[in-house]
Amino acid sequence: MSSKIPVSVLIPAKNEEDNLPACLESVACADEIFVVDSQSSDRSVDICEQYGAQVVQFHFNGSWPKKKNWSLENLPFKNDWVLIVDCDERITPELWEDIAQGIQASDHGGYYINRRVFFLGKWIRYGGKYPDWNLRLFRHAQGRYENLKTEGIRNTGDNEVHEHVVISEGKVGYLKNDMLHEDFKDLFHWLERHNRYSNWEARVHYNLLTGMADDGTIGASLFGDAVQRKRFLKKIWVRLPFKPFLRFVLFYFIQLGFLDGYAGYTYGRLLSQYEYQIGVKLYELRQFGGRLNVSKPAAESIKSAAPEAAAPAKVQG
Repeated sequence: MSSKIPVSVLIPAKNEEDNLPACLESVACADEIFVVDSQSSDRSVDICEQYGAQVVQFHFNGSWPKKKNWSLENLPFKNDWVLIVDCDERITPELWEDIAQGIQASDHGGYYINRRVFFLGKWIRYGGKYPDWNLRLFRHAQGRYENLKTEGIRNTGDNEVHEHVVISEGKVGYLKNDMLHEDFKDLFHWLERHNRYSNWEARVHYNLLTGMADDGTIGASLFGDAVQRKRFLKKIWVRLPFKPFLRFVLFYFIQLGFLDGYAGYTYGRLLSQYEYQIGVKLYELRQFGGRLNVSKPAAESIKSAAPEAAAPAKVQG
């Protein structure tokens, strides 16, 4: 496009030198680009500066807010509209045309964007992975990520990943063209990332099963939008037995994941493993009253296990 589009792009990052070049190239037509970094130890910051992006360092306090909500509250956006893009996502020229038209609508507060997820170099079109709607374009003053009350769980990361944006004002629409989700990192990083995600998911499941309030979230409704329907089905899903097995059967057979070939089979097996991780961590949460990795400190355990020392004998004079 010949001129910049009046949208501020927000990219959360940490050690993303493999993904950042393609991501930044895809958003080059945006009027403003912020990369909010979490003290990367690789070349991420240098790459961002080479592409003219503004880098801001985020220091997580271990609780709330996480990175995206902190950025929405604190960054000096010069545009009304903000577009959230993860480092492993790409915005196509066709989608930019949709965005340029969408932000002209005065009665809209935000837009859902569909994602094409690529895995092992193949678009995972089946298995329930497409369509995959995410509310990523919105007026920054009117959108914030929901809080699903997972702050107490360690090792979930400092960034909102599966939380959704809640719009306070205006209609919400859907853009026609897709964004691309293609991670250039290897399977080691996929497994490492989903080990973190399973901590988060286990807490969300725990909250659903214990009836914790969901005020301030997108809500769950069978008759709502695509994301609210998914949240409604999740409330049923968390109560089902044999979820690792069911996850594979649902993905690979019922939702036709086998049509994606070996990539689809591998993805389905990994999702089944992911479901098992969520399940055992949920068991841990229920055993220890809503906390993971709870045990007595080593020094306390040793002290409680040792017999009491005898009192020193008095020395007779």
